[in-house]
Amino acid sequence: MTMSISDLNDKLKEDLKSAMRFGKKNRLETIRSIITALKTAESAPKRRNKLEEAELISVLQRLKKQRIESIEIFESQNRKDLAEVEREQLLIISEYLPPLMSEDELIPVLKDIIFQLKAKTPQDFGRVMGHASKSLIGKAEGKVIAKVLREILNS
Repeated sequence: MTMSISDLNDKLKEDLKSAMRFGKKNRLETIRSIITALKTAESAPKRRNKLEEAELISVLQRLKKQRIESIEIFESQNRKDLAEVEREQLLIISEYLPPLMSEDELIPVLKDIIFQLKAKTPQDFGRVMGHASKSLIGKAEGKVIAKVLREILNS
């Protein structure tokens, strides 16, 4: 999936209009928060050009992570009502993220990276993980990459 900032902005504007039209308050707030986060990232002090796809994904993943953390906090405090709102927002944010790779899809990619780096032992984990994390930004979660990588290097 290749998505430019303008493609995403167009989609967000359409979804924003739709949410307003149909009175979907939570969806409207979530889309506004995505737009704000993207504008904030785009107007960072040292930024000279548009956001790249990896940066777009990074912003969306940060929003997703915030929602997950909020859900955990609200559930630990027995605030199911607030946790449910965050869960809805998490689903909305996930709509704008590319689908994540499964563990089975990760195995050949990680084996290729291991081959390229000539890694053979579990001691090479850090070096391979660093490279894998950079090349799989937005395609897989770090925890899943680490789990599969450990299994491969330990076998």
